[in-house]
Amino acid sequence: MERKRFYITTAIDYVNQKPHLGTAYEKIGADCMARYMRLAGYDTRFLMGNDEHSTNVKREAEKRGLAPLDYCRSMSDVFTGTWKSLGISYDDFIHTTEERHLKAVTALFGKIHENGYIYKGKYEGLYCESCEEFISEKDLVDGLCPRHKAPPKRISEENWFFALSKFEDKLLDHIRSNPGFIRPKTRENEIVSLIKGGLQDVSISRAGVDWGIPLPIDPRHVVYVWFDALTNYISALGYGGDDTELFDRYWPADCHVIGKDITRFHCVIWPSMLMAAGVAPPRSVFAHGFISLGGEKMSKSRGNILDPDKMAGIFGADGLRYLLLKEVPFDKDGDISVETLVARYNSDLANELGNLFSRTVAMIVKYLGGTIEPAPFDSGCELHGALTEALAGYRESMERMEFSRALGSWWTIVQGANRFIEEKAPWTLAKDEANREKLKAVFRELLMVLRVSAAALLPFMPGKMNDMASQLGGGGTGIDELLAAPSGADGLRPPEPLFPRIQEKPEDIFKD
Repeated sequence: MERKRFYITTAIDYVNQKPHLGTAYEKIGADCMARYMRLAGYDTRFLMGNDEHSTNVKREAEKRGLAPLDYCRSMSDVFTGTWKSLGISYDDFIHTTEERHLKAVTALFGKIHENGYIYKGKYEGLYCESCEEFISEKDLVDGLCPRHKAPPKRISEENWFFALSKFEDKLLDHIRSNPGFIRPKTRENEIVSLIKGGLQDVSISRAGVDWGIPLPIDPRHVVYVWFDALTNYISALGYGGDDTELFDRYWPADCHVIGKDITRFHCVIWPSMLMAAGVAPPRSVFAHGFISLGGEKMSKSRGNILDPDKMAGIFGADGLRYLLLKEVPFDKDGDISVETLVARYNSDLANELGNLFSRTVAMIVKYLGGTIEPAPFDSGCELHGALTEALAGYRESMERMEFSRALGSWWTIVQGANRFIEEKAPWTLAKDEANREKLKAVFRELLMVLRVSAAALLPFMPGKMNDMASQLGGGGTGIDELLAAPSGADGLRPPEPLFPRIQEKPEDIFKD
């Protein structure tokens, strides 16, 4: 029987600056989903990459005295280094300067042109250089670009256009026919309103620019950076090349994970481009919210951008992954503070999960020599009902990419297991040999909770949960297989601590 397939992508990143916490949040969320789907038995492919054909990128390269391509390659090392340090498990990393990407952009443009949706025209209006996006008067705030707080330039140039206006009805029909195509629902409502307000044709070329993919029908122009960038989702699968095995296997994408500020490109322009070329649109687009720090948007001008590498050095990669996905619901905006993160880390990870693991294993070693003969874990066990209930809530939330809610469901069993220890008082049972079987039964239940927790929480904290599973004498087994197996222990050793408490004061953490 062929395995079910799952293809997930993130937005590709401009390389004119280092990765920041907001960028990392998106990648961690997508990685969490990819890991969950792999555990669920899906043939999963996870794509990330860098967006390199940008005038901002060229400008940054020139500042450093580098050729644009050399600069892009050096920044690729920076980005992939950060993603490795955060445990991001992508299967492919696309660069828009790659030959395979050029082939795909050329092929997709050719199909759209062949089908009659490309024409030459004149653009007169506003252009934000920081966004690299044409912008209308009605979108300005006090005459400024709402994202970059800078006045756009008024330009007039002859360009090639994509007939986006011809896709209004097709897009609305697609959204109606495919519930969940745009998530969360608030983003769908925004996009539907945008489409019903009328779509204008969009420029897909820039003249007088030499950093980009030459337009196949007019080499005096390059392909507009957004048309170029969006194509990465299929160029990484071999579209337009000689080998389309990956494209045939994984397209359409199951989920594009993006920031809420680029929904128009992914939910309007991208599916229209694909329809125009005769290619199926993606199955869904998930637009996550933004993280603010102490109630303020993070930005270079405010000097409050948090470095994910530095934060991972403090909380650990797994600790940071957990904290971001717990504190900020993936479908909403969320605010964090260093004080909140430290308190959450010490409470949830050090005191509750870490302590549950450490004292359970330590007591099994102390009272039973680290070994307990296996016995079934079934409805007769006190924690069985709570564990299965937590698992149901966890799975339901994970399938909707509600990571914070999934963790909340699971923490009911973590906290319940800690209460179970206090109620059963194994240190008292161990004093009387007559209670030996009761003592073993208590620890069997706790071991099952810990082993299933290691599997369920692995998408969030892959390194630490693999460590925990290994110290418990297992790992690599699915949740259902764990629940069906007898619970016991064989030669457990004194445990290594998973989450040492953070002792620094929050205000001292980011001092140089």
